[in-house]
Amino acid sequence: MYDGLKSSLESGVRVRPDGFRESADVMSRMSELSMLKLLRLVCLLLLCEAGYCLPPMQLFVELTPTGGVLQPPPGVYSGPVVIERKITLEGGGGVTIDGGGNGTVVQVKADGSIIRGVKITNSGESHDRLDAGLLLEANDVLIENCVFENVLFGINLRRADDNRIQGNRINSKGDSISLRGEGLRLWYSSGNLVENNEIANVRDILLMNAPDNRIRDNRIHGNRMGIELVFSPGNEIVGNHFSWNTTGLVGIYSDDLLIRANRFTHMRKLSGAALAIKESSQVTIRENEILHCAIGLMVNAPVHPENILYLENNHIAYNDVAMYFYGEKGGHVIHGNRFEKNLSTVAVSAATSALANDWKGNHWDEYKGFDRDADGVGDMPHNVYLYSDRIWQDRPMTRFFRSSPVLELIDFIERLTPFSVPDLILGDPAPLM
Repeated sequence: MYDGLKSSLESGVRVRPDGFRESADVMSRMSELSMLKLLRLVCLLLLCEAGYCLPPMQLFVELTPTGGVLQPPPGVYSGPVVIERKITLEGGGGVTIDGGGNGTVVQVKADGSIIRGVKITNSGESHDRLDAGLLLEANDVLIENCVFENVLFGINLRRADDNRIQGNRINSKGDSISLRGEGLRLWYSSGNLVENNEIANVRDILLMNAPDNRIRDNRIHGNRMGIELVFSPGNEIVGNHFSWNTTGLVGIYSDDLLIRANRFTHMRKLSGAALAIKESSQVTIRENEILHCAIGLMVNAPVHPENILYLENNHIAYNDVAMYFYGEKGGHVIHGNRFEKNLSTVAVSAATSALANDWKGNHWDEYKGFDRDADGVGDMPHNVYLYSDRIWQDRPMTRFFRSSPVLELIDFIERLTPFSVPDLILGDPAPLM
């Protein structure tokens, strides 16, 4: 039986730490296995060779020495797989691990491991157990160029630091968006790099108590929330493209966020926004594009003076509402932004919600002033008042009629002969021409 197993492994899989691994090394690893476990794996392999099941990937993982490289031949292998020693699994784009619809497909517990070019599919369907394509409970691991398909949760990081998640494609199972799992879930994990992945048709990307991660250059679309950060300070969200999600990015009790050079497009659900920030201090939103969304930015008034948000040099255009501020007073810094072709530039929950913000040097396409001294700055402030647009802000049922001839007529009459002095929402003392 051992000779048959040895020859089967040598012909079907390549195992090497630095180069080609001799058969004696394979046999030495076999001696480390318990007899009961080895006999079970051997029987399973014999059944698979007879055509009764898929060959188990776990057997090949067990026979790979610490630090070795496992290169299975192209084909479909059965899961689940648990990696407890540092190895490299090279799939080459032709290896599939099928979980058979039960539990988590692959679990990595060994620091420094690498999984590259593998397709992982058919996890279980339990939200309670967090059935995932891959559960990562180790540090300094590379997950690269893998495909996660028909899995409930995609990649689940649990107390896992300094890992790299690069170049993967992740989809969740389930038609109902609220019943899918997170495509990427970081729980008490920090220092991770999530880069150049496509995460689509999942529920959310969730960071929970996960500080100081970098999420860069990903394509995030067709989800409920693109990214949700809860008690996760110090994260960098840079260069990502969010499209056709219900909400783009939500930050809750997450301080010191950097949100830069992202593109938010086509978040059209009435309940969503491109960006929503709540109870988070020192958040910087810079150099982003926010285009064709129901609400561009939704943010509450800071409770404490240090809980301010910096909105700088962004392009915000073609949205129903460019910015919505709720709370009794503002205090945010809003400089150098370009507002174009929005149905409403600012919506507020109270007349003073946005007035106390630091508005300066923004470009407003609705500005009606002149620049007689040709310094690039308008000669008089840009002021925004509450007119009839307040009707659909106070009564969501009338939102369907915004920009309709009826509301435009009411707005025109109120501006022409106001029945009372309208409230000032904001004033930019130095609007750009």
